[in-house]
Amino acid sequence: MLTTRFARTLRDPFVRALNEYHLIAPGDRIAVCISGGKDSMLLAKLLQSQQKYGRIPFSLVFLAMDPGYTPEVRRHIDENAERLELPVEFFHTNVLRVAANHAAEHPCFLCAKMRRGHLYTQAQARGCNKIALGHHYDDAIETVLMGLLYGGQVQAMLPRLQSRNYPGMELIRPLYQVRERAVQDWAEA
Repeated sequence: MLTTRFARTLRDPFVRALNEYHLIAPGDRIAVCISGGKDSMLLAKLLQSQQKYGRIPFSLVFLAMDPGYTPEVRRHIDENAERLELPVEFFHTNVLRVAANHAAEHPCFLCAKMRRGHLYTQAQARGCNKIALGHHYDDAIETVLMGLLYGGQVQAMLPRLQSRNYPGMELIRPLYQVRERAVQDWAEA
């Protein structure tokens, strides 16, 4: 389906972002960060396809953090990963509990920072040099608007970012040119 029905709306902008921003290099080992949502699942499938049919040799690890999911949520992620043939590796954290206890009024910032740190640490432990997140074009635009409206500053969500705290690690966003509507259409199909 990604090479036929959704080639124009998903595969082509994905490959364009890979090439334009030089997101993958030969020999990369990329941790695809799976949240369980449609964006990260699509990212995983597109990267799997690129690994199989693309020209650049690289390897993938499908990494999912369980920050304290309910059994139903965890089961849903497991079922979707199995249906999509994604060999997801889970690791457990207490991020939700810690963020709720230490930043009860505004836990999102602390939670996001902690999640990113855990993802980098787990990716490094598995020999990865990059983590891939499922942020798409609309996420990038929303980040700029939220920064302007709520923080009075221009903040950008870049397609490629070197980590300051994890030497040799880089964050990539291969869905950077993919529109949210296209992701929704794929999930519904």
